[in-house]
Amino acid sequence: MRRLVIELTRSGIDVAVTTSTRETRTVQQAAPTTPVVMLLVPDPVAEGFVKTLARPGGNITGLTNVAPGISQKCIEMLRETTPTASRFAVIVGGVLSPEYRNELESAGKKLGIELLIAPIGGQDVDTVLARAKSGGASGIIAPPDYVTFLHRQLIAEAALKHRLPGCYWTREYVEAGGLLTYSGDTAQFRRRAATFVDKILKGAKPADLPIEQPTKFELAINLKTAKALGLTIPPSLLLRADQVIE
Repeated sequence: MRRLVIELTRSGIDVAVTTSTRETRTVQQAAPTTPVVMLLVPDPVAEGFVKTLARPGGNITGLTNVAPGISQKCIEMLRETTPTASRFAVIVGGVLSPEYRNELESAGKKLGIELLIAPIGGQDVDTVLARAKSGGASGIIAPPDYVTFLHRQLIAEAALKHRLPGCYWTREYVEAGGLLTYSGDTAQFRRRAATFVDKILKGAKPADLPIEQPTKFELAINLKTAKALGLTIPPSLLLRADQVIE
């Protein structure tokens, strides 16, 4: 990251592409006038990167990986794998955006699921999940968060140890041993980012390019993890899966 800052301040690049909230913030601070195409930023308005999704209004545009209803689907699918569950822990590394939290709580209320917020910032992952388990959690949810993404392997291992099935915000968690994910198609994000870059290089201003939300979603399930947890994934869920790890 430090090298990136040095390069941005020394060279007059035409456009920068970032792949997280943290990267976007760093580039914004290092090169405040450089056009930026961001990916995988859950809430660019709350982060102060843009004024609105429809009219960004500054030098940053791109794609957010969150769309209305995606967190509700995560709770629904996790509940399908644990039909007797009444409580899930929401694992966060930073501050959960009010919009995302409200959607989670609304979805949980509809399904009779109580949600516990379990921060891992500065804490041992194993300790946090052990506490969640002892607090009655039957599963975990990991919303978009670069801290949890960084520690996805530890989270997957601790979740298996404490027998906590989880729904995560991107496929990499499932590849690391997490149970399932329902998320925007990351390949689509990369293709669309190239379109943004092309438009900017041809003269378009980031301020005038609306932020795009995902329109295609992917469900990934790790059957090895399900077996280790003693879970049977419903056939209806398996039929909807885009990727199954066996």
